[in-house]
Amino acid sequence: MSKDSDNIEIAIAIVEHSAGAVVSVRAHPGSRREGIFGIHAGALKIGVNAAPENGKANAAIARVLAEAIGCKPSAVELISGSTSRDKKFLVQGWTNRDLKAKLTFAACAAKSSVK
Repeated sequence: MSKDSDNIEIAIAIVEHSAGAVVSVRAHPGSRREGIFGIHAGALKIGVNAAPENGKANAAIARVLAEAIGCKPSAVELISGSTSRDKKFLVQGWTNRDLKAKLTFAACAAKSSVK
């Protein structure tokens, strides 16, 4: 687990996968702002403007996740939770350690921008 500047532990659920790493996401479709809003119960909270219809929100979440870690959108794939707020995304070609470092930084930055 990593700690942010306020010494609050950040625990993002990331699981090893043969093609990369899987991250848990808590979706907030129809949000006013797009981006990473922090962590909720081990899942990365991601808000998107897109409505949860016809996979639009899922595609937007994958895009936000790719932008946050600096990879191609095609490397981020939804593997479970297509109709649920709780989702799992495979980030191809990334190790657990590298992905956790990037996402912890993004989550801490989101937390500090809300203050």
